[in-house]
Amino acid sequence: MLTLTFSSIALLGMFGFPGAPELMIVLLIALVLFGGAKLPSLMRNLGKSANEFKRGMAETGDDADEAADKPSEKV
Repeated sequence: MLTLTFSSIALLGMFGFPGAPELMIVLLIALVLFGGAKLPSLMRNLGKSANEFKRGMAETGDDADEAADKPSEKV
């Protein structure tokens, strides 16, 4: 779940989301740095990493929900 605070909303308002020209510049820099041959594998690995991170976050959320549902034992 994404929670936006006042400071993060102000930061987004100040810088805004990158538009098409900014994304083209970033892609051009990545192409120059990594070359055309390595760029597809780099993006594929980045996508796999993002999916693994999402899965890990979902599992952490599920574990927290299970712990909240389970009554605590008194010693």
